[in-house]
Amino acid sequence: MQLSVLTWNTLFAGRDGTSRARADAQIGVINELSPDVFLMQEAKGFEANGGAWLYDLEQRIGMRGFLALAPHTGQNVAVFLRAPIRPLTFSSDNTHFHHALATLRVEVPGVNKPLTFISAHLCPNGAEVRRREAAYLAVQASAEELVLLTGDFNSASPHDPEPADWTMLAPHHRARYLADDLVTLDRTVLARLEAAGWVDLGREFGSVEPTVPTTAFRETEFATMRCDYLLASAALAKTACQYEVVRTPVTDAASDHYPVLARFDFPG
Repeated sequence: MQLSVLTWNTLFAGRDGTSRARADAQIGVINELSPDVFLMQEAKGFEANGGAWLYDLEQRIGMRGFLALAPHTGQNVAVFLRAPIRPLTFSSDNTHFHHALATLRVEVPGVNKPLTFISAHLCPNGAEVRRREAAYLAVQASAEELVLLTGDFNSASPHDPEPADWTMLAPHHRARYLADDLVTLDRTVLARLEAAGWVDLGREFGSVEPTVPTTAFRETEFATMRCDYLLASAALAKTACQYEVVRTPVTDAASDHYPVLARFDFPG
């Protein structure tokens, strides 16, 4: 049994005012990759008009969506499932997170225990806040369970090189990522999550390929770095068989983040 999982910060759900050109491009990418599970960040506006945009995306990608509202920022997060995966429980947390956290527990045919998928979007406004958010994620890294935590962590890995353009980033943007020394890039959020037992699948597959910014959004608010992660529990990490930052002419412009795809192979 093989399972594919996609995570993507879509930048305002791919909508720019009345234009949905980026949203249409994103839908094309999702349909081409055809993931079994899609974890979305910045599902902005998906709660409006009775969830019209949520239902539209469900219809166009053929997946069922579960939305976690971010009432303070509007940057909702979501998890989408493709049949025959069956949802068991869903919860959201917008109390302990700047945006929101979506947690979906599912039953996958052919897998002998439930899987849990978590879509996260950590605070962009400083490492101190992200470390507090990470404390709530650390306790979910149960080694024996099948859990995948994905999303935009607005953080660098302790294993990745210093971005070549770090010092060229405007100071008011650089302040979002500063370490406590107020000079270097903070790496403590990912370090703490790894210390709790989360396994960084990018690192496991030897990939430090940046996920921000995309070609169309250079010289905006990011240094060239890995910002989006798939973190697996120890048990789930053993089943991972592929990790890829999806770079195409379409994803170069569809968002300011590149999507990341992983596959898992479960014994039959």
